[in-house]
Amino acid sequence: MRVVVIGGGAIGSAVALFLKRLGGAAVEVVVVEPDPGLARSSSALSAGSIRQQFSNPINVRMSQFGHEVIGNADTWLGVDGAPVDLGFVPGAYLFCATAAGVPVLQANHAAQRAAGADVALLAPAEAAARFPWLNTADLALTSLGGSGEGWFDGHSFARALAAKARSLGARWQRGQVVALDRAGERLHAARLDDGTRLDADAFVNAAGPWAGAVGRLAGLPVPVHARRRTVFVMRCPTPLPTLPLVCDPSGVWFRSEGPQFIGGWSPGEGDDDPDDLPLDQPDLAQFEDRVWPAMAHRVPAFEALRMQRAWAGYYEVHPLDHNALIGPHPACPNLLLCNGFSGHGLQHAPGAGRGIAEWLLHGAWQTLDLLAFSPQRLLSGQPFVERAII
Repeated sequence: MRVVVIGGGAIGSAVALFLKRLGGAAVEVVVVEPDPGLARSSSALSAGSIRQQFSNPINVRMSQFGHEVIGNADTWLGVDGAPVDLGFVPGAYLFCATAAGVPVLQANHAAQRAAGADVALLAPAEAAARFPWLNTADLALTSLGGSGEGWFDGHSFARALAAKARSLGARWQRGQVVALDRAGERLHAARLDDGTRLDADAFVNAAGPWAGAVGRLAGLPVPVHARRRTVFVMRCPTPLPTLPLVCDPSGVWFRSEGPQFIGGWSPGEGDDDPDDLPLDQPDLAQFEDRVWPAMAHRVPAFEALRMQRAWAGYYEVHPLDHNALIGPHPACPNLLLCNGFSGHGLQHAPGAGRGIAEWLLHGAWQTLDLLAFSPQRLLSGQPFVERAII
């Protein structure tokens, strides 16, 4: 079998790795990536965190496998015995809810526990006792991860996935896919900007925020949008202990990053922003307008917070339900989608890559049932909603 993977970030590299890990010499894998350094990739520009606090058990299980790979990187990603440093820091997420958000937090907790996640619901008094720096006056409930969560270097993770895939025989081709040759319901070849033609039996769209553009090359709709998100690096003169990753009801999130803090704002329903905003222009106004006020309210010591710098990266948003599209395109069975993760693709890369490999090699999901992520819902319009979006 010959497979062309379009996109060499964490998702595409994980697909290549598991195709070779599970298929060996029986599968020929070529990964096409125009930016080998991944300078503009979501993998490199994300906040690099992993959590088990999702609203759907399958997303919890995807994170559990992601944590297994990240937490045991030497075993999964090591090449020739060399250690793999992903900068992994075990930590926890703390989701905060006002009275209006309690039913969702409780429903999410039930789904998480059903999937075996180590999470606990804390009343405001319990949260205040555990985190004296936290303002709980307007909170009704919080959810805290006990294990299986933390943060890591996304760029290092993507590169380690790629290095392991190469060591198993996957090949990288630098270039931009500019055309996909399609006859009826099947693709036959990818054409690159340098004139190279790559014939294959199957193609994987792992182009992240550019997945929609890749779909259009084959005349196929892939409703994934590139939405800019700004991450702020901040300092606080008031000494504080190491903070978990706090998800505030305002949509603002923040956590410790060594002696500093990072944070940002996740737009909610009705806060639509345009596609493809320039990454070299972080939205600095968000700090004064959204981030600082929310952080100073939640942590009074952050009244003295000062921004040091900021960067921007793309979220690959699937607006139907903020869940991934994983599996064959409904109009083209040999084009497999692996995108639209809406912010949790980095941590789910191992599970998604393994799933795509299983589908291509065996025609079925084997380790985890990923049917809920099927792109068939593009036709039905029936969402598989993920409520715990950051």
